[in-house]
Amino acid sequence: MTLSVIGAGFGRTGTLSLKLALEQLGFGPCYHMVEVFKNPKAPGYWEAAANRMPVDWAEVFAGYGSTVDWPSATFYRELAEAYPEAKVVLTVRDPKAWFASTQATIFKHDFSGQPAPFGPMAAKVIGRLFDQRMHDEAHCIEVFNRHNETVQQVIPKDRLLVYDLAEGWGPLCALLGVEAPATPIPKANTTEDFQRAMAGRAEEMIKQQTAAPNT
Repeated sequence: MTLSVIGAGFGRTGTLSLKLALEQLGFGPCYHMVEVFKNPKAPGYWEAAANRMPVDWAEVFAGYGSTVDWPSATFYRELAEAYPEAKVVLTVRDPKAWFASTQATIFKHDFSGQPAPFGPMAAKVIGRLFDQRMHDEAHCIEVFNRHNETVQQVIPKDRLLVYDLAEGWGPLCALLGVEAPATPIPKANTTEDFQRAMAGRAEEMIKQQTAAPNT
């Protein structure tokens, strides 16, 4: 299996909805940040990439047909080169709405305070993009806009879709050459969804720590 679709959009631009849409269209399984939490080796791959060390992308994406969201969005150029036949989807949304969403979810807590190996990996793969200034609205929006502009300059138009999921199936299915489903495009991972998921993950971690024998 090889990657057919590469997501270049930052987190909180509808990336989980895009993951579900791609899987529904037959371009899955789709790699997403949620996959990092499932694989103990994953943070090491991405930290190596952030440190500009050689990474075996075939190993990272073994069993996956597409990838969206961070951490892979940081490396969209490298991935577009490694998978020259893959289409690239740049998910976008209103910059101020994007920033507000990050502050209630993924940027609510600084990466430096999160446990290893996820915290150090995220600080390098995501935090560096923003100079670790994830609560500076003007700066974050500038980085967000510059990233979106750069993607459109770097990726040839014939393999790129600049995409707001509010547009529905049409643009995505046209890019991929498949028929649009009769059902609405998936909508997932709202701010409320994210907060419930993180609360559940924190509760599970507490249970695991409580159950662990004292050393």
